[in-house]
Amino acid sequence: MIRLFKSFTYAFRGLYKIFREEQNLQVQSIIAIIVIALGLALKIKPLEWCAILISIALVILMETVNSAIERMADVLKPRIHDYVKEMKDIMAAAVMLSALTAIAVGLIIFTPYFLSL
Repeated sequence: MIRLFKSFTYAFRGLYKIFREEQNLQVQSIIAIIVIALGLALKIKPLEWCAILISIALVILMETVNSAIERMADVLKPRIHDYVKEMKDIMAAAVMLSALTAIAVGLIIFTPYFLSL
């Protein structure tokens, strides 16, 4: 039980660190809160909630992985190797693709609600 508690402590510490240090994650979190508020206001359906929450989780997860890989790359080959730049660019692309997918999901879900207003 103590190991489990420590595991959660480490996870929350990591989450706190990236929320504090990563501006993109802060912006993404604000957008997520706005989308959740919009979903509550428009009373979206349960399956739509699933798609929204999975999309939000995907973006935050990708940003978290991006941050971890950037830090690891900086420790192994700090900003001097072309592969480090490529890794960072590839991870940035992954975050961008997840964000674009989340936008598409949001448009698919929310557009009919706005059109019916």
